[in-house]
Amino acid sequence: MADCKRRAFVKGAGAALGVTAAVGGGFTLYGMKRAWDPLPSVVAAGVTEVDTSAMAPGDVGQVEFRGKPVIVMKKTAEMPANDTRDVVINGERFTVIILICTHLGCIPAWTGEKFKCACHGGEFDSSGVNTFGPPPIPMVIPPFEIQGTKLVLGKEGPEYAKIKAAQA
Repeated sequence: MADCKRRAFVKGAGAALGVTAAVGGGFTLYGMKRAWDPLPSVVAAGVTEVDTSAMAPGDVGQVEFRGKPVIVMKKTAEMPANDTRDVVINGERFTVIILICTHLGCIPAWTGEKFKCACHGGEFDSSGVNTFGPPPIPMVIPPFEIQGTKLVLGKEGPEYAKIKAAQA
């Protein structure tokens, strides 16, 4: 009779130990996940919002996105349309590019007609496509999402996926 009580006690103690280990393991995994997730301040720093509603045709705005200069330019009717690179917001065309020359990383300047890199004479059209000089590829379009009249840099929306697919 005492042997049956002892067995029941050992089984109960084993079950309690198993439950305690499972709960402790769950808390440990939760803590590890929290430690690996980026802080909210880091996630917020990876997103830049640009309100395009007040921009007039020909306006050029520059913002910083993840430490890099980004140009947001509302195209005029005279600027050629580029269906594979232009960002269309409410029927208006915009150029959105990281303003870094794809040759050696210089910062090109907008001349009113084209982007010109002073380092080695590279030129890019109003859509950021390399047209002259040593730059091997067009300027990079950062990931973006359109939310009404706002351009949210750092999120990949369907419009960005369409441009990315056209570039591939």
